[in-house]
Amino acid sequence: MSSTGANARSSLSIGEVLGQLRPEFPDITISKIRFLEAEGLIHPERTPSGYRKFSSGDVARLRFVLAEQRDHYLPLRVIKDHLDAIDRGLEPPERGPGSTTRRGPRAVSAVPMPGAEAFVPESSEVRMSREELLDEAGLEAEQLEQLEQFGLLSKRAGGAYDGDALAVATCAAEMARYGIEPRHLRAFRTAADREIGLFEQVVTPLIRQRNPEARGRADEAIRELAALSVRLHATLVKAGLRAELGG
Repeated sequence: MSSTGANARSSLSIGEVLGQLRPEFPDITISKIRFLEAEGLIHPERTPSGYRKFSSGDVARLRFVLAEQRDHYLPLRVIKDHLDAIDRGLEPPERGPGSTTRRGPRAVSAVPMPGAEAFVPESSEVRMSREELLDEAGLEAEQLEQLEQFGLLSKRAGGAYDGDALAVATCAAEMARYGIEPRHLRAFRTAADREIGLFEQVVTPLIRQRNPEARGRADEAIRELAALSVRLHATLVKAGLRAELGG
């Protein structure tokens, strides 16, 4: 096989790359790919007329970036450091505290802010009935009713539950094992609403710009702020409990 023929087969258009990645990453868009290029995570070639040509290596890097964001909620600057290490033949650094890994359909994913579905829509791809949600999360019907009553989860417009509802329901079911009831979780809803108001001040100006680069920055800001919020909350809770218990 000639090198010319091999190169031709590895040169994909941005639409073809999108088609390869969408089955695994339903939220991927052309704007997202362009943003990742602008951030220096991929380096596709350009034709004389300016069209991008992606190699199989570019696709592999994209898959790595998207998986690290989805499964471990890492910010792009950290993922870029990992890629740089790999490019130098080194092992990427271990993930720091606060990163998580999805282990299956019941694993808990990050919960995006209201209004962020256009940027982080993985959870909105999930559709399940009430019975499916109860079975998947391991909840009792009464517990689900209380979660809805206290505003911790709700159905989508079409009457189905999405991935965010599953994440909340799964957390509530796990906490119930320790005797924590849905009514005890209202403080989480209140705290989340306050964080949403704070973070909207950062994200809203980017959303209003209505261009692909700004949308990419908004997507990354939402992911990173959500991850930092989880890490900060977990650290404060652990530190507070240790102090109370004299640890």
